[in-house]
Amino acid sequence: MSRYFPNDLSGNLPRLLKSGLLTAVLVFSSTMIPTMSAAENLTSALISAYRSSPELKAQRASLRGSDEDVAKAWAARRPTLSAQASAGASHLFAFNSDTQFATLNLAASLTLWDGGMTDLAIRSAKAGVKVGRATLIETEQSVLLAAITAYMDMRRDEKLLKLARTSLDVAAQQVKATRDRFQVGEVRRTDVSQVEARLALAQSIVALRQGTLEISREAYHVAVGKYPGKLASPPPLPRLPRTEAAARALALKGHPAIRRAQTLAEIADLNVARARAAMKPRIMLQGNLGVNANATTGDTASVSIVGSVPIYQGGSLTSAVRKAQALAQKARFDLQRAGQLVSQGVNRAWAQLTIARATIAARRKEVESARIALNGIRDEASLGSRTGLDVLDAEKVLFEAQTNLASAHHDEEIAAYGLLSAMGLLTARHLGLGVKTYDPEVHYRKMEKATGQSSRGKLLGKILRRAGKG
Repeated sequence: MSRYFPNDLSGNLPRLLKSGLLTAVLVFSSTMIPTMSAAENLTSALISAYRSSPELKAQRASLRGSDEDVAKAWAARRPTLSAQASAGASHLFAFNSDTQFATLNLAASLTLWDGGMTDLAIRSAKAGVKVGRATLIETEQSVLLAAITAYMDMRRDEKLLKLARTSLDVAAQQVKATRDRFQVGEVRRTDVSQVEARLALAQSIVALRQGTLEISREAYHVAVGKYPGKLASPPPLPRLPRTEAAARALALKGHPAIRRAQTLAEIADLNVARARAAMKPRIMLQGNLGVNANATTGDTASVSIVGSVPIYQGGSLTSAVRKAQALAQKARFDLQRAGQLVSQGVNRAWAQLTIARATIAARRKEVESARIALNGIRDEASLGSRTGLDVLDAEKVLFEAQTNLASAHHDEEIAAYGLLSAMGLLTARHLGLGVKTYDPEVHYRKMEKATGQSSRGKLLGKILRRAGKG
């Protein structure tokens, strides 16, 4: 019989399946054993993603930079002080005399009126903070949705690998049974070859599922910040609006993309006002104090009010106004577009959820029918009216139905959380993760009007105190 089976499957099939045939399975599994010891639920995965995401950390840092823009805008309301010091020596050849000098000049200025530019700059900077906060929420949604997707992908791919391994076991058993029947002359060599081909197909599917699971495992590591352990069943799906119209209304009311577009339109209008304010006069209070070590020259002090008004700048100021007006129009169109995209996102997510739920109902019926058909074909095969290939065909139909059902459940879970994201509600606070969330107000309140004495200012204070003038 070995001339028909060069791999000697007849007598060594169990040993072959345990060794060479499943070597890849065992090698792959051994790499995952250390990480599969403790159960991990979806909440802990989302907390890990929220705490470790470099994308979130980068956006928080960017938001803190926007907070500094507010402090910088407030600084324009305060006086400025600068110092200039010089020391040296000179020689007058006519009198053949040497002179040493040392001076310290302090200059101060305060803007009394600038046509409202400072106030507009402060308002614009505060609006920029609102834009940054909306962007941070969008980033948080993206991070959490990626973590949810990675979690559900791992769960699905683990199920599919388990189903593929079960199918492989069934195919191996069927090969053995068909070979036994071939030895007693009940089937032909062609029948054995056919079930062998199905066994090879089952092996390839297992290898495919193993590779897919490994890819999902790496994606999980990137999305969550750690490799997965043994994953628990996901919690019940989040509560969602009963109608698509209700979901769309919530999204249009509070989605961060819309709030960001609204604030950008506000900033654009402020920029128009700032461009016009640049044409107005400016009045400044200036003071100067000169400390001179030369007794002949002595110290000096002066105070003055300086006014300036742009008369002709080559058309640059009017061009800046026109540009700001054009950008304001663009911002209003962008706001309109943001509303359309948010509405489209809700429509897409709602449709995906509806399709997934309808698919689950159909796949369940498909699995039930395929199982009934398989049981009938097995009974017929035991009576000799069906071949081993017929049984494998029925097993394949059931396997595909179970695979499709697992994928449909995965799609429903992703679509439900995707709908939350489309509504702008996929946040750690709304999900109730129980994790301490990042509060952007803490840094903002600290830096909004901070004066922050510079190191140069501290140095100047020391110099003045040592000179007896501070």
